[in-house]
Amino acid sequence: MSTKVMLEVLEKAADNSEARDKFLLGVVERGSASLEGLGLTQEERAAIISGDVQFIESRIGRKLEKKLIDEVMIPLLSRERY
Repeated sequence: MSTKVMLEVLEKAADNSEARDKFLLGVVERGSASLEGLGLTQEERAAIISGDVQFIESRIGRKLEKKLIDEVMIPLLSRERY
């Protein structure tokens, strides 16, 4: 269940620029607290916050789409726009 939620959060951020900006700003301002209440484990929240693509891919059982990596994971790693 939480694996599905983890992917849904990332896909929503990748597909919608307003959701992405809100998500990334929340991560910068509140860290993993921005993901509380979603049913994610502490380990999953940490992986999202840190941009741990390998962990996320190991949980979802496939490679992340390039768009998701470019639009969400790279900005998480670099905090380039925030």
